[in-house]
Amino acid sequence: MAKILAIIADTVTFQVVKELLSQEGHQVRVVSDDKEGLDLAKELSPDAIICDGTSPQINFLEVCRLVKAERELAAAYFILLTTPEQFDEVQALDAPFDDFLFKPIVKQELLARVRASKRSRELRARLELTQQELDLSRDRMLQNEKMSSLGELVSGIAHEINNPITFIYSNLTHVQSYATDLIELLRLYQKELVNPGAEILQKQQDMDVEFVLDDLLKIVSSMRTGSDRIRQIILSLQDFSRSDRSGWQLFDVSDGLENTLLLLQHRLPAREGRRDIKVIKQFGNLPQIECYAGLLNQAFLNIINHAIDALEESAQELEELESIKFKPVILITTQVVDAQRISIEIADNDIAHSKDTTAEISDPFLGSQPAEPPISSGLALSYRIIVEQHKGEFKCFSEPGKGTKIQIEIPLRHS
Repeated sequence: MAKILAIIADTVTFQVVKELLSQEGHQVRVVSDDKEGLDLAKELSPDAIICDGTSPQINFLEVCRLVKAERELAAAYFILLTTPEQFDEVQALDAPFDDFLFKPIVKQELLARVRASKRSRELRARLELTQQELDLSRDRMLQNEKMSSLGELVSGIAHEINNPITFIYSNLTHVQSYATDLIELLRLYQKELVNPGAEILQKQQDMDVEFVLDDLLKIVSSMRTGSDRIRQIILSLQDFSRSDRSGWQLFDVSDGLENTLLLLQHRLPAREGRRDIKVIKQFGNLPQIECYAGLLNQAFLNIINHAIDALEESAQELEELESIKFKPVILITTQVVDAQRISIEIADNDIAHSKDTTAEISDPFLGSQPAEPPISSGLALSYRIIVEQHKGEFKCFSEPGKGTKIQIEIPLRHS
């Protein structure tokens, strides 16, 4: 059944059109004035508009152009009623109508035009859907290219930093050994030189030699610890941004999560308005999986980042006293589901914003039912990585006052 608006001044044609279309079950509204017809068209948003071009009371050309100019009405199928004698003149006017029908009206021709209007509307809807899918595919492609370029950039920078820091780290081992030997030698000299001269005594006093000897090895050890920390971050960056050009590769999910947490470590300490975010890791003994490692790391980063954002917002929303008591936590759990799959759960205790997401997440993402993709762009990208590129499952559950849990299942092997 279609919604049809007929703008017809001729009483006979008026009755014929209304009777024929109503008998076929269509919803028909008929008016005799072009201004009234335009107002009614905006109200009804009809599937088809039949306009009489033979009546002097109706300016069909103006009606047609105004209908096609309206965004809400442009999809309406515009059928012009005309005569064979008038049709050549109508064509010369270049009116943007979709179809025409000669008077006097033949029932089968009228019904055929209405069926054509229905097919046209369906085709337009499919075209719009296809266009939306193409736009989405293009956006995904651009996002993937962006992430690939960013990964190559990060990998290149990490490689450039890794060379000098490795040199520093390896040399600090020798510096520590040399400093230890020199301190021992200096102690021996102190034992042998019972009565040092005034100049030596003065120098010992000026430099506080005992403090220097005690502190030197501590400084070298601290420098080694710092350089080792930098090395670990660089190695994590390199592993995080590893290229997926080689396709599917074996990957340790636990290592990927550890590397991601290392990169996000700077976001976990206490800030104004909130306490430290505690990360609890309950990692099972997982086998390596076949995957796009860099993309999977990106998914983990987006999800944990989202949890941190939610906890920070939660702390800010709470009253001052409640905020002090609030202990933000992220729980990461991994386990083997069966011989084909593993699961990763990332949960937070965002008590201020968590809510029943059943209605919200069904469109376009998340839900207390196993979700489709989540709300933020980062989670949406993670959904596509897990579900579309790795043929896994991505579910999100949220409960008022208790937080949000994202549950992922990934096949062990690419098929």
